[in-house]
Amino acid sequence: MASVLVVGATRGLGAALVKEYASDPTAITYATTRSEGAPDGFPDNVKWLSGIDLTNQNVGDNLSSQLKGEKPLDVVIINAGRFMTEDFSESGGPNWNDELTMYTVSSIAPLFILHRLVHNDRLKAGSKIILVSSEAGSITLRHEKEGGGNYAHHASKAALNMVGKLLSIDLKEKGIIVSIVHPGFMRTEMTKGVGFDKHWDEGGAVAPEVAAKSLVEWTETLDISKSGEYWAPRGPHFATDLFE
Repeated sequence: MASVLVVGATRGLGAALVKEYASDPTAITYATTRSEGAPDGFPDNVKWLSGIDLTNQNVGDNLSSQLKGEKPLDVVIINAGRFMTEDFSESGGPNWNDELTMYTVSSIAPLFILHRLVHNDRLKAGSKIILVSSEAGSITLRHEKEGGGNYAHHASKAALNMVGKLLSIDLKEKGIIVSIVHPGFMRTEMTKGVGFDKHWDEGGAVAPEVAAKSLVEWTETLDISKSGEYWAPRGPHFATDLFE
């Protein structure tokens, strides 16, 4: 019986992942929510970890304590992220608090969560950590025609890529697998909220449920030989140059 934890689970890809895993009656599916109660619209067999706020410095302890007494996790997927638009104009420009939030949620909190899960024995040899990143974090793939701006969104994903690489080195002796993935361009409230819905059709954006199914199937094939690498399961090729 596999046990899975999805962090950032109430909407978009996270919600689709929870429902995909929970559709297997043999799986134990844990999911996080910032609220104190279970959200509506999910299968009854999902085990919710409440009050999980990735902007809180105690998030790792809080999450790990709610798993006390449970069996070690087979899969941890950290999907949480924030995207607030930025530009470099004189009247607007970057916002300090928005930048702190995006960096904290995308690339700082995941490290603290995993630190506590590992040291509280919530992970074991063979456990798989999936860090949901984005090709937005690739310096190599960023081109002039796409324009600048959105600094913290892009840079926090680049930081997450490095966090994943370093974690894979630190956790190799424990046999814990770390993978960083770009799940594909999706038709979500987040991409719509920042105006990217105008690119959905030309960009081949898919529903979160489609991306979730691909990611779950790909995770099943993941082994230690792929640890520390960046993968794009839905891409035409595997983007191994994203650390450049």
